[in-house]
Amino acid sequence: QVQLVESGGGLVQPGGSLSLSCAASRSISSFNVMGWYRQAPGKARELVAARTSGGNTNIVESVKGRFTISKDNARNTMYLQMNNLKPEDTAVYYCYAYTDGRSYWGQGTQVSVSS
Repeated sequence: QVQLVESGGGLVQPGGSLSLSCAASRSISSFNVMGWYRQAPGKARELVAARTSGGNTNIVESVKGRFTISKDNARNTMYLQMNNLKPEDTAVYYCYAYTDGRSYWGQGTQVSVSS
């Protein structure tokens, strides 16, 4: 069993930055995949960025060059650095992990981009 806890969301003006964190309840070094999804009001949940245990990274085109996914195995934590935020980035952001044949989700953190 794995618990994932996100933090770092908030309200920011367009062009601003936020850094999200996802703390896991146990070692993440062997997780097959960790990533971030988001869900805007009235829309389906979509993948934002994901990283495999082998270091391969997948980032959705709409955030390439602005968002960076990383992780710190020693802290059992994954990060999403978001720069040059746009109003269309407004959503609830969810941490995701796949390990031992199971998927796990965090509770979500709200990111709002507005002037």
